[in-house]
Amino acid sequence: MTDTAAVHDLTDPAADPFAVAEAAAAVIRERTGVERHDVALVLGSGWGQAGDLVGETLATIENTDVPAFAKAAVAGHSGTLRSVAIGDTGRRALVYGTRTHYYEGRGVRAVVHGIRTAAAAGCTTVVLTNGCGGLRPEWSPGTPVLISDHINLTAATPLEGATFIDLTDLYSPRLRALARQVDGSLDEGVYVQFRGPQYETPAEVRMARTLGGDLVGMSTTLEAIAARQAGLEVLGISLVTNAAAGISPTPLSHQEVIEAGQAAAERCGRLLADVVGLIGAGA
Repeated sequence: MTDTAAVHDLTDPAADPFAVAEAAAAVIRERTGVERHDVALVLGSGWGQAGDLVGETLATIENTDVPAFAKAAVAGHSGTLRSVAIGDTGRRALVYGTRTHYYEGRGVRAVVHGIRTAAAAGCTTVVLTNGCGGLRPEWSPGTPVLISDHINLTAATPLEGATFIDLTDLYSPRLRALARQVDGSLDEGVYVQFRGPQYETPAEVRMARTLGGDLVGMSTTLEAIAARQAGLEVLGISLVTNAAAGISPTPLSHQEVIEAGQAAAERCGRLLADVVGLIGAGA
């Protein structure tokens, strides 16, 4: 008899991460009753309530019921997957209430498993959201910012072997333009991912600015690379939840991140719902 847990163990070098993603997608199809989803939505810190405005939730699945998914490890995240109707388009969004962060120590395969599962479930677009520190003084807490590019400081990649992927337009210019149709005031910037889980030091923030960064956080870039490998079109949106270290006059805390997200929930939720609605309608 095959040991299912072993087969789905992404830390096992012998495991095929794409086969594990196919197995996870099969469970999602069975539990939701639909053959495919169209758009994947990853809700980062501060974005938890946003998924409620995308459309009616037609099915909810506990992460732990899906191969190689884990319960939420961060306060303010939800450990469920939801199948959500995108308005009256007849299309479905696969909404992740949490993500696996690199600092959790489960490996890069686990970090990008949700993305690969979304692709296996039929998605052609993914919207990656996060809560982050802002490096520009004009971005007050609660400001959503489009990601135009990234700098990956994790020293890791989801690509294995001689797999060469062009990241020139990783964060889709088309989707960023679509988002600006919804909110013309949206600014954009370069997202810098650190390993975490400690917040960045003021010196590290100065380094990020020198390198061309505008936003700092602990997620997103590895997922975006995996999404490009899988052929997904990527839209990245950061919610500035605090000024970064050395810019902020006060110590950083995760509670501040949660509170900023709650304060901006209505604006961010409506933005996300309208953007996903346009994507779902084939715009």
